[in-house]
Order: sequence, then C-alpha cells, then structure tokens
Amino acid sequence: MKKEIDVFDYAKDITKALGSGVLLTTKADDKVNSMTIGWGNLGVVWGKPELIVFVRENRFTKGQLDKNPEFTVNIPYGDFDKKILGYCGSKSGRDVDKVKELNLTLEEAEIITVPAIKELPLTLECKVNYKQTMDLGAISEENKHSFYPQDVDSFFHGSNKDIHTAYYGEIVSAYIVE
Repeated sequence: MKKEIDVFDYAKDITKALGSGVLLTTKADDKVNSMTIGWGNLGVVWGKPELIVFVRENRFTKGQLDKNPEFTVNIPYGDFDKKILGYCGSKSGRDVDKVKELNLTLEEAEIITVPAIKELPLTLECKVNYKQTMDLGAISEENKHSFYPQDVDSFFHGSNKDIHTAYYGEIVSAYIVE
C-alpha cells in the first residue's frame, strides 16, 4: 500500500536524508540496481518539482540511467537497516545483485518503470528531463582538490577522480510505501 504525499511537505526530511544517504534506484536491461548517494538538490525547475542527483562518470548506475532515463529515490523514513546504505554505497552493480544480496522488497512504481524499495519507504519517482556533465575547469580549486583529485584510479569503491553528471529528475510521483 502506498500513501501519496506532496513532496514539499516532506522537503525537510528529504534534504536531511540526502546529506546522510539515500538510494538512487535504476532499472535497465531488466536489472534493478540501487546506489547510495549523498548529494542532491530538491527544488523547482521549469515550474515542476525536481530532484537533481549526481552520479560519477564511471559508475554502473550512470550506464543504467543513460539506457533508461528514469529513477526512484528511496529515502529512509522511520526505522531502517543502516547496512542497506553501507552495502549499496560500497558494492558495484557490475559485480553484485544488491537487491538479491540484501533481500530487498521491490514495489512496483506508480508511473515509471523503476521500482521502489520498501525498506526505505519514502519514494520519489523521477523522469530525467535534463542532464549535464560537470566541467572540471569550472569547479573551484578547493572543491577540485577535495572531490576530484586526478591522481587516483577510477575503478574502485571510494574513487573520486571522475566528475559527475547531474541528472535533473522531474518528480512525477511521491509516496510512502506502507
């Protein structure tokens, strides 16, 4: 069962959770993948509610989003198993079926093709209506040094050489899975 919500009634909960971790869930080629993210912006773009998420260039999730420009953001609401965020933030969907490994419960989406994750019940269904790769030359030196050092490999967990693509997701449905 899903309780429909007005996303802006939960803006404080959403933005607070973005700082500590939420799941970005994708589906392409019949594979569902969830990745922990800690960056995002909730707001209004083109007169529509939007959630902007940032995904590094080398992540499995980026390939998924480029194949199917829809995603859910699954936000902890109430008690939840914190190992979900830790596991989904440290394992790649290239190597592991995170849904299976964590025994996550997929809930069919209302509008898009990407399911919700029942264990993190506050769900935003999003359709990408714009994406832009960050310009490394336009990032401040301080942030470039802290978040994009160029002397590391890009293929391991915690790597941070790769820049991000910003995906602007129009929020087409918002609810709490009960």
